[in-house]
Amino acid sequence: MSNLPSEPEFEQAVHEITSTLEPFLEKNPEYRRALAVVQIPERIVQFRVTWERDDLSVAVNRGFRVQFNSALGPYKGGLRLHPTVNLSILKFLGFEQVFKNALTGLMMGGGKGGSDFDPKGKSDNEIRKFCYAFMQELSRHIGDNTDVPAGDIGTGGREIGFMFGAYKKIRNEFSGILTGKGANWGGSFIRPEATGYGLVYYVTEMLRDLDGTDWKGKRVLISGAGNVAQYAALKVIELGGVVLSLSDSTGALTAKGEEGFTPADIAAIADVKLARKSLTAFNAESRFEWHEGKRPWTLFDKADVALPSASQNELNGEEAKALIKAGVRYVAEGSNMGCTQDAIDIFEASRKTTVSATETKGMVFYAPGKAANAGGVAVSGLEMAQNSQRLKWTPAEVDAKLKDIMVTCYKTCWETGSKYSEGGAIPSLVAGANIAGFIKVADAMRDQGDWW
Repeated sequence: MSNLPSEPEFEQAVHEITSTLEPFLEKNPEYRRALAVVQIPERIVQFRVTWERDDLSVAVNRGFRVQFNSALGPYKGGLRLHPTVNLSILKFLGFEQVFKNALTGLMMGGGKGGSDFDPKGKSDNEIRKFCYAFMQELSRHIGDNTDVPAGDIGTGGREIGFMFGAYKKIRNEFSGILTGKGANWGGSFIRPEATGYGLVYYVTEMLRDLDGTDWKGKRVLISGAGNVAQYAALKVIELGGVVLSLSDSTGALTAKGEEGFTPADIAAIADVKLARKSLTAFNAESRFEWHEGKRPWTLFDKADVALPSASQNELNGEEAKALIKAGVRYVAEGSNMGCTQDAIDIFEASRKTTVSATETKGMVFYAPGKAANAGGVAVSGLEMAQNSQRLKWTPAEVDAKLKDIMVTCYKTCWETGSKYSEGGAIPSLVAGANIAGFIKVADAMRDQGDWW
């Protein structure tokens, strides 16, 4: 990688994987060849997107699709529309997606794509024109048995609808080439809620195994205010927890009292974010406090659970120390690579100090995004299955399948971590997730002749 342009996010993701794989690789050195191969995307597509603004001037953006690995099935991963989008970020997301998808147990490969287009401040007509121009090129490279993109930051139901409509016109076919579709034209129930719900289902297992407890009375810090954060908050509240914070790129909103956020508060915030406004537009009244430019992690003296659910590298080492000082016992990523490497190192160091499963005081139980936030892509996979069968399952059926997938994912991480973790009486979920996902993908690649 030394001869390549600097790609800090991708290099961080590769380091995070490779560092935890070492105990497995020492016992199985032949897999080092697979590690060298799996780091390189099978294909990267870059293209120009030219579209017309409402004032009839011409705009141009960069479009990307990183088709990272298809050993387990069609490439699967979101399309991000945000001005920060570049190849480093998309390669990191695609690389993570490969192993995340493997952990769901569904037959999906990994990929990621998007554009540096910013939907904020654009009219619906301008977004439609961009989506049609974007799909004009992307349609050449995707298909229900080739590559099935989904939503991501900046790509919600509106954008998916426009892209699907464009694909249908260009290709003259109605097929499940995108997930996150509308409920009455091929979408699945529970898809908007899936990542947030799945995150909470995963942490439910962590709570039981570390402390023999549940969500009742737990003080929960959540960052972000999009779909993941909103539905994680609603599920936490439903299960008896107290949500103390939400945030966006402009700052953090924190609850003053013991009640925390209510479902009505979350609904009002959802309306604010749907209008693409800052959290400052939420009528905070006297029950909340606004912290301009802040993240939630250093704003509380006491908390139990932290769920970073906004973006990558949103929780650093100093903030990790602040969470430990506040008594936080559980950190699980709703965002992709939400914690910096130094934060992960601090959490893992606290785990390594445990001498028995019953003496875990001061320990933080940490779950990486590739496992904890796999619920979104899991229900995307279930949407693909429904499309293939021309069926639509009930919300209860999808939710039950989602919960089963997240519980199985957790057990896989715990069992693999127990086998290969270094130090501590409690297994490393990050090592378990990385090693389990890697073995599944590497074995499939070997069977198909990608390494031997």
